[in-house]
Amino acid sequence: METLTLHIDGMSCGHCVGQVTKALTVLDGVHVNAVRVGEAQVAYNPALITPSDIARAVIEAGYEVQPAGRAA
Repeated sequence: METLTLHIDGMSCGHCVGQVTKALTVLDGVHVNAVRVGEAQVAYNPALITPSDIARAVIEAGYEVQPAGRAA
């Protein structure tokens, strides 16, 4: 598993946190570590999903994702 931090614009409240959490939770190979206003931290299996796929899920939920940082 690798970790990924997404910097997310457009989040302003608990509802936004819930929407992003929901969008990430349904992805195969992704474990949501934390979601806060403006940021999400996940662990993911690179054999199953890419950081771009994860970012796309957040974008499809209605938010903007800034360039993400990865850590091993």
